Amino acid sequence: MSASNCLRCLVRPSAVALVPRQMLQAGGGTLTFTANASFKAAGASASQGGRNSPANRPMKLRFRKVKKKGVASHQGKPPAPGERKAYRKKIVLSNNNALPVPGLENLRPADLSKQDNVGTIKALPEDVVDALRAMEAFKPTQCWGIFRQPAMLVRQETVDLVNKMKAAEKGRKMIRVVIEGNRITGKSMMLLQAMTHAFMNDWVVLHIPEAQELTTAVTEYAPIESSPLWTQPTYTLKLLQAFKRANEKVLSRMNTVYSHADLPQIIPINSPLLQLINSAKEADGAWAVFQALWRELNAENAGRPPILFSLDGLAHIMKVSDYRDPAFKLIHSHDLTLVKLFTDILSGNQVMPNGGAVLAATTRGNSPRSASMELAIAQREAEKAKAEVVPQRDPYSKKYDDRVESVMKSVDILRLKGVEAKAEARGLLEYWAASGVLKKRVDEQIVSEKWTLSGNGVVGEMERATLLTMKA
Repeated sequence: MSASNCLRCLVRPSAVALVPRQMLQAGGGTLTFTANASFKAAGASASQGGRNSPANRPMKLRFRKVKKKGVASHQGKPPAPGERKAYRKKIVLSNNNALPVPGLENLRPADLSKQDNVGTIKALPEDVVDALRAMEAFKPTQCWGIFRQPAMLVRQETVDLVNKMKAAEKGRKMIRVVIEGNRITGKSMMLLQAMTHAFMNDWVVLHIPEAQELTTAVTEYAPIESSPLWTQPTYTLKLLQAFKRANEKVLSRMNTVYSHADLPQIIPINSPLLQLINSAKEADGAWAVFQALWRELNAENAGRPPILFSLDGLAHIMKVSDYRDPAFKLIHSHDLTLVKLFTDILSGNQVMPNGGAVLAATTRGNSPRSASMELAIAQREAEKAKAEVVPQRDPYSKKYDDRVESVMKSVDILRLKGVEAKAEARGLLEYWAASGVLKKRVDEQIVSEKWTLSGNGVVGEMERATLLTMKA
């Protein structure tokens, strides 16, 4: 081979250089070209081996798309901030596709205290439903949305609790009750029934729907000057607004008996009590307004109605909270102002002079362990049953809390189990059948079957066995 041919091979354009840049970027195709001397190893000649040499055979280049790692492909529009929480907490209280139940009566003010109504289903009036919704008494896990209208079963425990509330109202005394029970036995529903009785008999109702929102460090908090207590202004403002919407009918008939000049808005004597609540425009002054409101509601000889103060999820406030002080030490739940007010009333250290009730329900679904609370409940039940042996502390355990035990040392325990009387289970099944969600004939056999399968009449288990397939 001549020198000119060698020089021509060296200056010949490379096949890779002739590949369009678009093909290199797009990929996915196949390019065929003939390799030339520029692809040979150093020291080899292009003419060696002839036309069929490996250097001159056609070669194929395959191009592929390279996926970048760590890049997630989003399908559709992502949910807006707070949309998931709103859907999770959405409450549906009626279903127009459900059958209207013939003969279903609305609840009257004295119905929950009558022994004759045990085992019957009563519908909630519309104004009571609005008040209960404002106080967030309904739970998303309850089966409200598969019936025509909200209704509830009158249980024997309901009649007992309401009669205690009526006795407290008559004697202007205060009852302190902790509602205890296993999962899905109706503890939150018992609180709802107590609030229903209070609303229908012109009580003042204050309710904390989720105690964990006070202690799990999900809301703002601020210290009180020259005090070891801490306020939660945003939650307090929200609680005041819910309290006003739920009790507006009763509060509209009440005026102030004290002068409140230290509030963001000066409230003179004999002003409407709603004006006092409306003075809480911002979260910073919410706790001062709440204190003034509580003082007004407990004014003696002013014709004030009884007060129902209730809380759901007691175990969350019977422990050290997730908040921290400037020294990064954990704050005890009883050092939060709203929690302290509730525990002072529950323990009996603070009384409501116009009578009333303070109710607390435990929870088993999402609940921290509180050894002192569980021990106190076992002790109160043993004392009530007059047992010979009362449970005591484990001397080798350090999980007990003296502040919790001092709160629970004299409360009354209401333990919920299944519906003991099969008449109550039958009334519930007959209501489901009349609403069209139970496609079976209700007789003694089906009542015994559902009552047994639900763990001796646990209402939540009966709903699971009968209504689970009807949930959306």
